[in-house]
Amino acid sequence: MVFAVKRLDVSNPDSRFQSRSVEYFDRQPTHLELFHDESRSIVSKNDSPDLDFRYSVNPYRGCMHGCAYCYARPSHESLDFGAGTDFERKIVLKRNAAHLLRRFFQAPSWRGEPIVFSGNTDCYQPIEATEKLTLDCLRVCEEYRNPVFIITKSSLIERDIKLLGSLAQLTGLGVAISIPFWDARMARAIEPYAPTPQRRIATIERLRSAGIHVTVAVAPVIPGLADDQLVDILRAAAGAGAQRAFTTYLRLPRAVREVFFQCLQEYAPDRVAKVKARVREAQGPSGSHPRFGVRMEGQGPYAQAVRSLFQNTARELGLETAGNKFWRGFRRPEPLPTQLQLFGR
Repeated sequence: MVFAVKRLDVSNPDSRFQSRSVEYFDRQPTHLELFHDESRSIVSKNDSPDLDFRYSVNPYRGCMHGCAYCYARPSHESLDFGAGTDFERKIVLKRNAAHLLRRFFQAPSWRGEPIVFSGNTDCYQPIEATEKLTLDCLRVCEEYRNPVFIITKSSLIERDIKLLGSLAQLTGLGVAISIPFWDARMARAIEPYAPTPQRRIATIERLRSAGIHVTVAVAPVIPGLADDQLVDILRAAAGAGAQRAFTTYLRLPRAVREVFFQCLQEYAPDRVAKVKARVREAQGPSGSHPRFGVRMEGQGPYAQAVRSLFQNTARELGLETAGNKFWRGFRRPEPLPTQLQLFGR
């Protein structure tokens, strides 16, 4: 099996909510387009029993990493965009995210639960290097001492190590680094604009050196493609100092199926039938089982075998698989004296 390292454009399935569509006769446009989000809130609440958090912040919609398997792709359809190249190149910015988060923390009903960055798209995707929306939001969390948990596959997080260390001391902070592949060429094919797996391991090591609690997320496990790399990922992460691990099983809701299997057909055509069969067995014909408790783990003997391998390996390496329990410290800052408020300080 040979994996190419150059990523061609994937297709862009029509949005379910799209009233007009454009058909391109050559290649899809690849230039980056930025859009401003006018939302009046920044914190999302979920009630899914599959997740161990309730509140999340997504400074961006769409993701430049371009991971073919990304479950968040269909969320772009509600913006009248597609789930393929639109998701990767039409990025929506919430430039008032920090202001909205500060206003949310000021509400008397807020008691300081952990905020996850991000439940949908990567908060440290490449555009964060210039926009700094995640950085601004984390500064607000530091100001209010609100606990934070970050999920990313980007080494850009190292830019904020000093701030993250401060949060860890003040209130509690955890970071999960997502590594679904160990084979760098395979990762480049499926996650074309994300750092290599080995670079992400270096990020784990640097975060741990700063005293930050780090989790490795082997997510998603792609059956028939990268499940045989699971042990190597866990060993490397444990060697770099990771303290915890979790995993999820590949699910392909709606348009994600088309994007993912087109990508796989291009780079590993000999694996397509096998991966399709494994996904169908674990997630049903839709590619994403509708029942809570199943869709994140999969069902059937193969999914169970993968889960057992993960749990046994994590246990042998001393990696915890339970949730984080180190949150503390929320408090609203004292109001500024009236004279300083007049000067906007």
